[in-house]
Amino acid sequence: MNQKIFLIGLPGCGKTTLGKQLAVLLKLEFVDLDKAIERTAGMTVENIFKTSGEKTFRQLEADELTLSCDRKNSFVMATGGGTPCFHDSMTLMKKEGIVVFLDVSSKTISERIAPEIGTRPLLKRETPDSLKDRVEFLRSQRISFYKQANLTISGDDISAENISRLFSQLNSVN
Repeated sequence: MNQKIFLIGLPGCGKTTLGKQLAVLLKLEFVDLDKAIERTAGMTVENIFKTSGEKTFRQLEADELTLSCDRKNSFVMATGGGTPCFHDSMTLMKKEGIVVFLDVSSKTISERIAPEIGTRPLLKRETPDSLKDRVEFLRSQRISFYKQANLTISGDDISAENISRLFSQLNSVN
């Protein structure tokens, strides 16, 4: 059976960490969309933003997502936080597989990403004091897209085992 699972949510919600763990549990390939973009572009996401801007990055992101969806193999994908919000990507992901929204609190996300603010293009200008407000602002802009997911898992301690169990339940219903 061809399974494509797309993890969406704010930066720092655990898409990559949980995606890797979930892929192992389900015996599927793991795809990090940002890493795939970096391989194709030959530069980091941070450098793409710096040299070409967000608009170019979002087009590269949409192109890479389409390429991944066109592949016949199954995978678990950690998307970028903004992926579902541009180029009708949410529609594509829902057509091609199951979209899982990892709904983690702004407070927890802020604590997780504070040490690495400088490596995140949309957050690099923030201070530790302004980070939580910025995360909440991003959430307010993106939540209408995130809520379109097939499955929402909320909490600050989401586990890959929990996602796998819920995913299995969802598959047994369909």
